[in-house]
Amino acid sequence: MHETSPHLSVSPKSYPTPPVIALVGATATGKSDLALRIAAAVPGSSQIINADASQLYAGMNIGTAKLPPEQREGVPHHQLDVLGLLDTSTIADYQSAARKDLAAIRAAGEWPIVVGGSGLYVRALLDRLEIPPTDADTRAKWEAELEARGPAALFAQLQHADPTAAGAMDPRNGRRIVRALEVIEITGRPFSATMPQREFMEPTLLIGLSAPRPVLHARIRARVEQMWEQGLLAEVARLSSRACGRARPHLAHWAMPKPWLNWMGR
Repeated sequence: MHETSPHLSVSPKSYPTPPVIALVGATATGKSDLALRIAAAVPGSSQIINADASQLYAGMNIGTAKLPPEQREGVPHHQLDVLGLLDTSTIADYQSAARKDLAAIRAAGEWPIVVGGSGLYVRALLDRLEIPPTDADTRAKWEAELEARGPAALFAQLQHADPTAAGAMDPRNGRRIVRALEVIEITGRPFSATMPQREFMEPTLLIGLSAPRPVLHARIRARVEQMWEQGLLAEVARLSSRACGRARPHLAHWAMPKPWLNWMGR
């Protein structure tokens, strides 16, 4: 559990070359606030890289608890508002862009601080993680197979083609099984050959934040009430209007019940 304290300091002698400082943890554990405190405490300058997938999108502000510019205390933030609402993006796109940000921060001799909300995005940035290619036609073929035969049949096929990958996978996760079979067909290599390694690309200080469940629940309730007061309902209505019914994975959690929209006169 992260305990806040009135004083936070980092000795420059401890880290001759600044490591990446990565903050991970559940919603409302205080990652954004701690990132700013660390930025103020480290010797020299620092910059923050966002690793929350939802915060990549401009306009998705209140519901993602995105820190407003006026609250960033002058610390440069990267990978915020870099995508339009209807843009599509992949984890590979994020990996490429965020690693460029990290390299630029390094080149400037500053401290990189990664603030994570999406575990896979944190790992894509920091770990030795090869992201295999995709092919729409191949994916569609395997999705049709999943629909026709079910996950159990495809999992048996994966067990034969790549036992290592199958052993690390939930046999009920049809989406993941389809992805594995797609990669095997495209690359001619086992899917397990591209599975992430628990190894950092460079020196990294990983800080995990947690809190007792009652404390966390109280914080989340307070946050939701604050979001409501800040205009969450209007934000979701605006996003729904801009989406015009077009399906996007990152908008799945923003669906608003029709009675609410009717109540708002939409």
